Amino acid sequence: MSTRSFFSHEIMSVVTDVFKDFKSDFYPGESVIVKFDDGGRAPGMLREKTKFPELLRPDGSIERPAFARYFVSFSNGMDEDTVANTADLTRDRKTFTKQRLRSFLKKTIDHEAWAGAPWCIKPRIAEEYRISNEIPSHLTYENQMLQRKANLAMRKNDFDGQIVHFHPGLPHLKPKGQKNKRVDQDSALLNEAYQRALAADPGFSKIPQAVQQQHIEQLIRASGGFVQFNGFHPIAVKGHPKPPPPPPPPKYPIEDLELTPTRDKAMRPPLKFLSTDVPISRTASDEPNNGILMQSVGPLLETWDTLNVYCEVFQLDSFTFDDYVEALQLTDDTYHCQLLVETHCAVLKKLVNDVNDKNGQVQISLPEPSFPESEDSSLADGSALATPTPEPEVKPATRTTRSSLAKTEAAELKAALKNASSPVVETKFHRAAEMEQSARTYDWKTRLRKRDFRDGQWVFIVVGLLYQLSNDPRRRKTCDDILRKLAPPDQEAIVNTAITQYASLDINTRVEILQILCVLSLETKAIRTYMEDCNNNMTDFRKERVDMQRKRKAA
Repeated sequence: MSTRSFFSHEIMSVVTDVFKDFKSDFYPGESVIVKFDDGGRAPGMLREKTKFPELLRPDGSIERPAFARYFVSFSNGMDEDTVANTADLTRDRKTFTKQRLRSFLKKTIDHEAWAGAPWCIKPRIAEEYRISNEIPSHLTYENQMLQRKANLAMRKNDFDGQIVHFHPGLPHLKPKGQKNKRVDQDSALLNEAYQRALAADPGFSKIPQAVQQQHIEQLIRASGGFVQFNGFHPIAVKGHPKPPPPPPPPKYPIEDLELTPTRDKAMRPPLKFLSTDVPISRTASDEPNNGILMQSVGPLLETWDTLNVYCEVFQLDSFTFDDYVEALQLTDDTYHCQLLVETHCAVLKKLVNDVNDKNGQVQISLPEPSFPESEDSSLADGSALATPTPEPEVKPATRTTRSSLAKTEAAELKAALKNASSPVVETKFHRAAEMEQSARTYDWKTRLRKRDFRDGQWVFIVVGLLYQLSNDPRRRKTCDDILRKLAPPDQEAIVNTAITQYASLDINTRVEILQILCVLSLETKAIRTYMEDCNNNMTDFRKERVDMQRKRKAA
């Protein structure tokens, strides 16, 4: 601290200087590591230190540089002690570092709050170790300010500062005698020519300096004078604002929308949209209509991401988004797309177990199925025979008046007219119930347990699943819209109808079906187990990384 006080450098410069000075200097009582000639190392403690000064020859050359020898006792049980030189000793990397040295200096030295203030030892520490803490006179605040004012006065020009001449990289020296008069004359001529050029053209200060020099030389020669620039550069007159600096170049990578458009460079390519109903005008050069609505772009990306993230669970190969969109757009009855069939069947397999796996247990929660009217009537008759209908409770008689009787008769007459004028008409949106009833003994769950997907039978499984999901009020509208296309009311309620109708579906409806299946698959035990395994593996990898970093730091 006594050697590094009253320095006006930054704290890191002081830390670097102290580190270099004490890196090869050791003191008794310090723990060190001794390096042997065979490459071995052993910890020890310094007991004694002997310093030898340098020896000089009569001509002043160094005969022997200064060095030190240390008497070291080993701390690992070795009986013998040794004598070592400075090159044979080193400190532990964890005990002598710049970070520790910086924290030590920040706790022991301080400086005042003005630029260039020297570092001083804190009074408490200086008093404890009897270190002089008096600041030299040339480093005080008053002398420093006087020195700065003197430097500014030396650099100030004699002629009002309108045109300043300077040599880049050289100190400002003031010539004497005749040379001084010559420089003053040149400065006066330059100033006058510059003022005339600026008066004739106000934008003269904004042109390049080389052009300014040529124009000023022409004005001086035209007036019969001569001056040599000698590399000097004229600067604009006081009172005129300096031109703003050019904007900094962009740092890449950068968002392309943040770049300012330029006319000379290449134009940005036009934006391309996946959907057709974008909220901006489309030109004739746009891509042809692909039938994708904007509301289907999100489900498209969601389903593609789900199928690829959980490809190990679904036992699917990864596929690109372009292939996925192209497969959903295929509407050929004679060609069955393998990617389209595999994605549906792979997701359906996770909803219901195989017949040999826990007896085909259903892995998702489904709403209660609705029964046809005939079954409802038979069940109602059976229940009526088993449990008689309770008699209605007799309400206590109330006092009746002529007005109350008239109101009751008017309400009954109005209800009778309403029932007579508007008969109940049952509207059929689809024939999924009849299609499910036709295969009652071999319903969609049985087909899915037996993995009966051949010849498009998986479409019938999708119809049965959507029909049972339509009993959920939250999914009723979506499922009814899809079933209206798969089992239309004007066609026969058979399996081939559903298969044919699915082949002609648009991409938006197919995405809705896959979105429903993917959301249901996230409830299954297989997906939850896979997510838990991934979480455990991530935890293990994180622990391995921490252990590896700890070992690397310890090495």
